[in-house]
Amino acid sequence: MGIYLNPDSSKFEEAVNSDIYIDKTGLLIYTNSVLHTMQKYICISRPRRFGKSIAANMLTAYYSRGCDTEQLFSQFEISKDMDFKKYLNQYDTISVNMQEILSRSHNVCELISRFGRLIIRDLKNEYPDVDYFDDTDVIECMQDVYAQKKQPFIIIIDEWDCIFREYKENKEAQEKYLDFLRDLLKDKAYVHLAYMTGILPIKKYGTHSALNMFDEFSMIDPGPLARYVGFTENEVKKLCEQYQMDMAEIKNWYDGYSFENGISIYSPRSVVNCMRFGKIGNYWNQTETFEALRIYIDVISMIAGNAVPVNTGSFANDMSTFHTEDDVLTLLIHLGYVSYDYDNKTVKIPNEEVRTEYVNSISASTWGEVSKALKESADTLEAIWQKRPKQVAEAVRQAHFETSHIQYNDENALSYTISLALYAARNFYVIYRELAGGKGFADLVFLPRKKFPEKPAIVVELKWDKTAEGAIAQIKNKEYCRSLEEYEGNILLVGVNYNKQTKEHECVIEEYVK
Repeated sequence: MGIYLNPDSSKFEEAVNSDIYIDKTGLLIYTNSVLHTMQKYICISRPRRFGKSIAANMLTAYYSRGCDTEQLFSQFEISKDMDFKKYLNQYDTISVNMQEILSRSHNVCELISRFGRLIIRDLKNEYPDVDYFDDTDVIECMQDVYAQKKQPFIIIIDEWDCIFREYKENKEAQEKYLDFLRDLLKDKAYVHLAYMTGILPIKKYGTHSALNMFDEFSMIDPGPLARYVGFTENEVKKLCEQYQMDMAEIKNWYDGYSFENGISIYSPRSVVNCMRFGKIGNYWNQTETFEALRIYIDVISMIAGNAVPVNTGSFANDMSTFHTEDDVLTLLIHLGYVSYDYDNKTVKIPNEEVRTEYVNSISASTWGEVSKALKESADTLEAIWQKRPKQVAEAVRQAHFETSHIQYNDENALSYTISLALYAARNFYVIYRELAGGKGFADLVFLPRKKFPEKPAIVVELKWDKTAEGAIAQIKNKEYCRSLEEYEGNILLVGVNYNKQTKEHECVIEEYVK
């Protein structure tokens, strides 16, 4: 047993022994299926705190010859697979967190040298009788071990992309690092599995990628590994039952990363903290700040609920090369700040937790009237509760000024403006757009959260070049409030109209009589 070669299972045991551990050992069924095949190269890219390191530690504990983990894994999904024992603790496993090595190195050359010396030390301790051709060259040493002992390697590299985050502008260092990984991994008989994790997909440079042999599973296309990205909806439902938490609230706050086949993924760290502390809140672990990127992107329309088209194909897979807004949005996908709709090729803010990160950053910054509109949204909500329509109309006008870059020519665009003006309502309400009720769909419905039963429900109808009174009449005539039949509290009706000719907003507020 070594430090990096054939380590023990202690890191994975810590995860299993924690208050909450979700069984993701099904991932091992996939990795077992690609061992010693052309598909043995796997690169996983996920945002921070999405379980990358736990998965890497799980693979280490399963494959490493430095431990006996049959009893540890016998309680999990992998134990039911026919190949469970076939590969269990059968491989020379090299497991490295590259960020840890980089933190003790002054440059990429020193990183590569330190990596080699650490692995060679463990190899010599494990195989002192091997005839090493060049005991200063890690690749030569691994080839010698494989040739003389017939022991293949599984190589697990966590935080593989640290160079591209720490040396964002140093193209020479990046290329040197990629060439090193290529020489270590590509076309080497001693490699039966190479598993790398990071935030970024594999870096492209020139006309080719030095690591083009890898299958990549990312937030854009997780492929068959989608259910191992984070917590699935069923897994979160079970936790809600166990910890007596409201699933609807949890979904609103932490869901939003959706993939093909209807798989919906929740942020693991946030869900775990929410359950442990019994409190819904913002547990987002801020990665790279989007503050420096905001000049490229339409943050306001996304905060208001808009989905933005994106072309992910031009992204250079680094954190400094931004030719277009698409490149920035693609990076934000990988960082977890936006979620990607594979079918529609659009991005949006995934959930309420991440949305608060945007709002907090904007509110504390110098984004002019945008910051002001967000800060004053609580006053606008209070104005609705107090039935002060002129104040509401003025707040909507100000929010319209800030969203004027959005194509403002229909009721849909007006709804984004209302969402910005009433952003503070998210603290008290679950908000529905186009909610079916009666003989049609209400534009916006604000239903109080369970812990705010004293707040009135709000039904909003939007009009364009008509009248606010007509909006109220439509709510009544089409019986939109029938969608709230089970709701026992008060209901306010809000009609908003925008006159394109006069460029004025008007508002009418009435209390609904059941």
